[in-house]
Amino acid sequence: MELAQRVKSLTPSTTLAITAKAKELKAQGHDVIGLGAGEPDYNTPQHIIDAAVQSMNEGQTKYTAASGLPTLKAEISKKFKQDQGIDIDPADIIVTSGAKHALYTLFQVILDEGDEVIIPIPYWVSYPEQVKLAGGVPVYVEGKEENEFKITAEQLAEAITEKTKAVIINSPSNPTGMLYSEEELTALGELCLKHDVLIISDEIYEKLTYSGHKHVSIAQISPELKEQTIIINGVSKSHSMTGWRIGYAAGSKEIIQAMTNLASHSTSNPTTTAQYGTIAAYSGPQDTLEEMRTAFEHRLNVIYDKLIKIPGFTCIKPQGAFYLFPNVKQAAELTGYADVDAFAKGLLEDAMVAVIPGSGFGSPNNIRLSYATSLDLLEAAVERIHQFVEKKMK
Repeated sequence: MELAQRVKSLTPSTTLAITAKAKELKAQGHDVIGLGAGEPDYNTPQHIIDAAVQSMNEGQTKYTAASGLPTLKAEISKKFKQDQGIDIDPADIIVTSGAKHALYTLFQVILDEGDEVIIPIPYWVSYPEQVKLAGGVPVYVEGKEENEFKITAEQLAEAITEKTKAVIINSPSNPTGMLYSEEELTALGELCLKHDVLIISDEIYEKLTYSGHKHVSIAQISPELKEQTIIINGVSKSHSMTGWRIGYAAGSKEIIQAMTNLASHSTSNPTTTAQYGTIAAYSGPQDTLEEMRTAFEHRLNVIYDKLIKIPGFTCIKPQGAFYLFPNVKQAAELTGYADVDAFAKGLLEDAMVAVIPGSGFGSPNNIRLSYATSLDLLEAAVERIHQFVEKKMK
């Protein structure tokens, strides 16, 4: 049986490969500390769980509209007004089976063969693969470390061609945790308006910002930019609901309708029970969100100071999300490894610490460490890394 070319071209997930190796070592009895997690270590708030259970007990277990429950879309619309000050009609929102599904469906409806999508490096691992699956061509623009891994308007202008269909902006970023300022977004947005380039604004980490930094959506800067933008978001990170698989897209009525049509032939609708839980997530108390955000900020402040003391490690302090993205090229050289991928493999096999090599995000000199785990484990992991580097240097 010959597989389709579109799946043959997919790049295997670096994250899954490291996770699988870490699980294998754990099964063998090794004390592995995993820093690869892309999800909060908090449970979903109880009032959300209770609302989902109540919905099932009340018989809300059937199909919903393909684009999601009207009540949920109304709550999402309220959230946009409250958080970004923008008016988005519930009809211009589609609820999806996670934000990843929103992105996948979006690329499927906007891209024809050969259309280009500009993807800043470092990037979330699934952006290029989803673009390729839709017949599109990823065009990479490197966010320089000296510019906090963010691309500039000058770089974007050089990358735009007559085939450019869209640009992805992920702020706060996975894997870097960096935020684009309003000024930076305005400059990028003006170019997109000038060249009629769709802006895909991935805002899944918007609630997790630190040190006084605030998330700004490019859609809130002007009415023109709002019309040019599709916002991707969800409750996975903000409300610790990764397994519930509820995300959404909001923007152009024409695009949202096309996404709805496609969803009707693929997923039918997002899980009904999870939608009722998400209604409670947005309409209920938000205090647990701040508790989680504060805990992440504290972990970041403690671990960052320890991490930058490791020989050969340099790291820009993140402003959001829950990842550190240090440059460890020098550490790899000091410890005799050929490259950072080999260094990360050595960390797992010798120090029993699982990190994600930056090559999976387009940045081969870096590694990604998640601080979405307990402070005790984080401190133990950083201590192991420090000892590993010093031992290998001797």
